[in-house]
Amino acid sequence: MKKVFIAGFVGAVLASGFASAEQAQHGKVVADDVIAAQRAALANNTEGKGFGPQSPRDIDAKAGKNARLFGAAPASTSMNLCNIHFHKNAEHKGGQFTEYAGNGDGKGYQSGYKYSGKLTAAELTPVAVEVCPSEHSTLFSGDTIEVHYVYSTAQVSPGPTLGACFNDAITNPQLRVETQVYVLVNDAKALDFGKLTQHEMKSGLHQATMIPRNTGKPVQYAGSTTGPDYNEKASPFQVTWSVRPKVAKVNIATVGQWCKGNSFKEDHAHGVRNLVINPDLLSKI
Repeated sequence: MKKVFIAGFVGAVLASGFASAEQAQHGKVVADDVIAAQRAALANNTEGKGFGPQSPRDIDAKAGKNARLFGAAPASTSMNLCNIHFHKNAEHKGGQFTEYAGNGDGKGYQSGYKYSGKLTAAELTPVAVEVCPSEHSTLFSGDTIEVHYVYSTAQVSPGPTLGACFNDAITNPQLRVETQVYVLVNDAKALDFGKLTQHEMKSGLHQATMIPRNTGKPVQYAGSTTGPDYNEKASPFQVTWSVRPKVAKVNIATVGQWCKGNSFKEDHAHGVRNLVINPDLLSKI
């Protein structure tokens, strides 16, 4: 019992130390009024202009007043996978990811939502190398990521950025994002991110074949593209979202390996857009 307590204490101290070091490296956290001003600008820049419903949102809150309607995209099995990328911390809130990470730097980094469950000291043990480092963030054991498996009705192949979802033949394809939130753990027995992002041709369509099927019934809603570029303006893209409410554990080492080379040329975590809370910019679930 004493050994377990000591291991837990040491793991917590180490994790806290790494988080503090990251915060020091990447800047101070902005005040609440900065986020409030961004939300006010978003409301002002969209009022009466006919923008469709926005993302991300609280998937546990069903209300919304946005009147712009568009048809839901087909099931992902009838579309082409075009891109996979991830954000540090969940952009969406709800299910098992409801702990607010804080305001961050006001530009989408160190904000969002975190896994609200408990992890063991062993799972939180820091790894010896930097994982997916960038000028904005580095991944640590215990971090939450939201992975977006993006699908398009266009005849496209998986590739870098959302540009891979469009082609000259169809410039306004329907888009769907299959969404899974993961928590990174230092555990070789946890899920392998390389496998979770595997894709292949099935019935003539590009498909992600290893998205978890045991993380709850996806919450489907009408929204938009995300990312911090849209903190003060609306996204013009219409997207059907399927967000799974339960978190899966993934081996942090495999995420680091994926960032060193993948077909999407992703090597770091993207920032998050502020949670959209304005009812006029939300669809009804």
